[in-house]
Amino acid sequence: MKTSPWRIVAALGLAAAGIGILVLIVNNNNAGQRDFISYWAAGQQLVHGADPYDGAAVQSLERVAGYDLSYRLIMRNPPLALFLTLPLGFVSPNTGLILWLIALLASLVASIRMLWTMHGRPDNRLHLLGYCFAPLMECLMAGQLGIFLLLGVVLFLYFHKSRPFLAGAALLLCAVKPHLFLPFAIVLLLWVIVQKAYRILAGFSVALLASCTLVFCFDRHAWSQYSQMMSTSGIMDEIVPTLSEFFRLLVHRDAVWLQFLPQAAGCGWALWYFWTRRSRWSWMDQGLLLLLVSVLCAPYALLTDEAMLLPAVLAGIYRADDSGRSLLPFGFIAGVAMIEVFAEIPMTSVFYLWTVPAWLAWYLYATGNKGMRVKGACSGAAEIAEPL
Repeated sequence: MKTSPWRIVAALGLAAAGIGILVLIVNNNNAGQRDFISYWAAGQQLVHGADPYDGAAVQSLERVAGYDLSYRLIMRNPPLALFLTLPLGFVSPNTGLILWLIALLASLVASIRMLWTMHGRPDNRLHLLGYCFAPLMECLMAGQLGIFLLLGVVLFLYFHKSRPFLAGAALLLCAVKPHLFLPFAIVLLLWVIVQKAYRILAGFSVALLASCTLVFCFDRHAWSQYSQMMSTSGIMDEIVPTLSEFFRLLVHRDAVWLQFLPQAAGCGWALWYFWTRRSRWSWMDQGLLLLLVSVLCAPYALLTDEAMLLPAVLAGIYRADDSGRSLLPFGFIAGVAMIEVFAEIPMTSVFYLWTVPAWLAWYLYATGNKGMRVKGACSGAAEIAEPL
């Protein structure tokens, strides 16, 4: 069907308006008041041949940019994520924030568009509810990179059948926070071996090598600097709203290893779950539950990291609509989470402990019907989903 010129004009007008709004909201000190400033400081350090994990140097840059230093803000992602921050080293904080937000918005729109396509391009416009997902709003408000995690997941789901090499390369975006994906990654590796889908592994390897090579050109000691920063960061002494953290606090606060037990259990469950379903495995069905469990048992996660769960949440919306189930539970969960975000409750607050279990509960509720029909990924063909 030919696209109307007026629709193109309207789309360009909305894009221009959105960019204009971004420019207006970024005032003199706005960049320094967001988590984004840690990525900008890392990029500045990297471009100028300095240590991107040097706490003192990073804090000095952040102070000049307007950060009040009430909390030590330093990028904790491994060096393979520095390719995202590298362009920020060539621009000012506020210009960098505008470009960063544009990239986040473009990634969000592309992700929701691809999810809509994978579900067969339904006319009900339910995919627009994805924009009401609170973790996405928190990402935009804080300038966090959770939406890039979402893009990596969606690109993998979208291309894993038709363009496996590209799907594997997209997983580099997920690797910037590997602790969130461990059960998912173990099953993915096993699935690659079982299905002999080695082009996915090749795509990821090439992307990983390219990222590390790029960083090496600017900082040959990035990995040792990262290791030193993590050993002195005190990250395990911080309180974050995860079930793993509170399990450790409940049993023995000083026994750090306890915080990794839920993830170990999650990996064991993931292996069993995949192996018993390996002959009928679908990343748009069982893989989404696996994604939810991976975040549920992660040792460290924040609300912004939950942006990667949108494929599962949106799949639940479609499945609930297909089976005639009410969308009110999603509306309630999403509404309460959005209220917390707009109330500016800190992401480290215990009041966010419930969100990941709530998204999991929503998915189980929405997909619980035996024999419910769902749209096939990318092809639009219908397939029968097994009960959970």
